[in-house]
Amino acid sequence: MIRTLPLFAFLSFALITHAAGPLTFEPVATGLTDPVAITHAGDSRLFITLQAGRILIRDGSQLLSTPFLDIRPIVGSGGERGLLGLAFHPHYAENGFFFVNYTDLSGNTVVARYHVSVDPNRADPASRKQLLSIEQPFANHNGGELRFGPDGYLYIGMGDGGSGGDPGNRAQNPGILLGKMLRIDVDAGDPYAIPPSNPFVGVAGTRPEIWALGLRNPWRFTFDRETGALWIADVGQGTWEEVNYQPRTSIGGENYGWRLMEGTHCFNPSSNCNPGNLVLPVLEYDHSGGACSVTGGFVYRGARYPLIEGSYLYGDYCTGTIWGAVRSDTSGLVTVRELASTNFQISAFGEDLNGELYVADYNGAVYHIVDPRPLGPRRRAVRP
Repeated sequence: MIRTLPLFAFLSFALITHAAGPLTFEPVATGLTDPVAITHAGDSRLFITLQAGRILIRDGSQLLSTPFLDIRPIVGSGGERGLLGLAFHPHYAENGFFFVNYTDLSGNTVVARYHVSVDPNRADPASRKQLLSIEQPFANHNGGELRFGPDGYLYIGMGDGGSGGDPGNRAQNPGILLGKMLRIDVDAGDPYAIPPSNPFVGVAGTRPEIWALGLRNPWRFTFDRETGALWIADVGQGTWEEVNYQPRTSIGGENYGWRLMEGTHCFNPSSNCNPGNLVLPVLEYDHSGGACSVTGGFVYRGARYPLIEGSYLYGDYCTGTIWGAVRSDTSGLVTVRELASTNFQISAFGEDLNGELYVADYNGAVYHIVDPRPLGPRRRAVRP
């Protein structure tokens, strides 16, 4: 079941459509081992990240045999660990910098910068510069996403450190980086600088890298390339999966509730859990039907499929269901429609230079997402 909620979770709900949806899928890469991320570098290539520590390139027609980057010797992979995120610098064409998020051989999260070599299809493995190392007390809930926001800063999604139920209450602890969304300036300082507009700069006992807190495991988040809004899919504990929304006008400092709440429901404590300052999800769904873990996607801004324009696509890892969510700019309500029922273990979505979307099946393939519905001469685009 999916519940849809306005931004601050008042007691009103939007229309939910359960009919199986229209999307189909064209394979673009097969025979992969554990794909976990898909991105582009400002050109026509797709970069596919494999959990064990390699990044592959699809150059538009084929998967290149030689990896763009292979750091398997320094990556601790398995379970929820591994090479988990990749982000190209907004000025990659000029400076050649890209950033990765991985767990090292000790199980700690590392964010590092690399540089492309003289061959545009090969990175220089010797160019590694470590920006962050964050101790992970358990093997799960590592987060892993990296994205540059419209402000040019690097955002880093950090899980709560793992185990179950956040036993150390780390997501609510402002003195540590676990269970947070971080924001850093990679173009200033060594190895980075704190953006002066970060919400907790100068606050005693609070890490200044923190942009938002109260997250359990924000495995995948994304910025809408048109509006700049931030969509954060946060993996739930045992009952509820959630998606949070942050407008581009946000000044940061949001508390998304974990472990006080799982979705819109009290978790720890079991009642009277919201002190009134929590930002609740714009949508949630429970684990009925075998659902288990939300995988966040993208707002579709491509030109090929206008019937899904403006829809935020996301899915569930266990059921393979893909939904489209549209948020009203006026009411804040979100309308959700099921767009596909697949047999994929959905580990990631991706976006190419033109805004076309892709989905990764952890079983070993990447697909282009297609909406085959014709508009027809009198049919206009209607968001699902």
